Amino acid sequence: MRRTAVTAVFLSLGLALTACGSRVDSAGTGGSAPAAASCVDTSGSSIKIGFLNSRSGTMAISENTVYNSLKMASDEINAAGGVLGKQLTVVAEDGASEPTVFAEKAQKLIRSDCTAAVFGGWTSSSRKAMLPVFEGNNALLFYPVQYEGLESSKNIFYTGATTNQQIVPALDYLKEKGAKSLFLVGSDYVFPQTANKIIKAYAAANGMEIKGEEYAPLGYTDFSTIVSKVKSADADAVFNTLNGDSNVAFFKEYKNAGLTADAMPVLSVSIAEEEVGGIGVDNIVGQPVAWNYYETIDTPENKKFVQDFKTVYGADKVTSDPMEAAYTSLYLWKGMVEKANSFAVLDIQAAADGVTFAAPEGTVTVNGDNHHIAKTALIGKIAQDGLIYTDWSSGKPIEPDPYLKSYPWAGSLSS
Repeated sequence: MRRTAVTAVFLSLGLALTACGSRVDSAGTGGSAPAAASCVDTSGSSIKIGFLNSRSGTMAISENTVYNSLKMASDEINAAGGVLGKQLTVVAEDGASEPTVFAEKAQKLIRSDCTAAVFGGWTSSSRKAMLPVFEGNNALLFYPVQYEGLESSKNIFYTGATTNQQIVPALDYLKEKGAKSLFLVGSDYVFPQTANKIIKAYAAANGMEIKGEEYAPLGYTDFSTIVSKVKSADADAVFNTLNGDSNVAFFKEYKNAGLTADAMPVLSVSIAEEEVGGIGVDNIVGQPVAWNYYETIDTPENKKFVQDFKTVYGADKVTSDPMEAAYTSLYLWKGMVEKANSFAVLDIQAAADGVTFAAPEGTVTVNGDNHHIAKTALIGKIAQDGLIYTDWSSGKPIEPDPYLKSYPWAGSLSS
């Protein structure tokens, strides 16, 4: 597993967090002294927030639309009067698909720009790199992407799925479809490595054989050898944890090798509507994906969300799970701030439990203990029109269990 060592320089400031025009420490009213004092200023008519997304590099194929959805949410909130009567001023930074850059930009957003909260990140490597920055500064990160679980932090709110809301339902789905063997393909970083550790534990407990496990660096484009191994292994299905534009090369090679969704389906957990266009629908039609949101969800909230997004960014644009989770994250932060009647970190943390939002994916609720949200699991299939249609649903939101404590087969994973 590749690990990124990030050194964050934490400044000790003698400033206190200004909440609603008065100065308090960032622990909130009556709170203990924080790890690092905050420079957030709420004495004026606006409040700064940070957007930190890869606008360049291998992850830009996925993260640009996340930025767009965050921008749309902030514009909507401002048009409706802001948060506690204050307009949102966005400070945007490019993580450039590099974990070290994410850490550096996070430090800037917290310390130099004095933002009240930061929204962004995609890869688990970027999140892991930012985590000590936010914890050391006692600041808040809202992370919008499904991930491998086995983590919780008081300084991060996870609005994408954790393992029991995506990977475990995907494995249950494959098992129900009769899959008795899997081949694992992933990018070479923390999410795929940890996800596959979980998948192998599930497989061992459920009589499924793992016929192969291959990794490629982020941005890798030559999948001839890996696809050859996949074809030779003749597994019942492939579980795909590739990220970014590597998926383009993988699925083109998969099709060139004569492999099909009917003969050997590839269940992916990082391909949404945004990526389908880049991959080419003919290369991926019929393949299953696991998420918690699709553009095709038939609810009034989602119809409005989709129409609003297309109005702002173009009729040809699509919506997808990570960008919907990002959009939702900004509204959840707004709900927490308004419930707390404060922008102070500890006040927000104390108020977070039970905060809900009627999101495009359905109503979501924050778990104040682990900072994840309850989400409905969906398995969909990619259609010829490039959209994803639900093939299976959990039927109701699944409570987040990031450490898989409710699964006996997962007992050794978090030890």
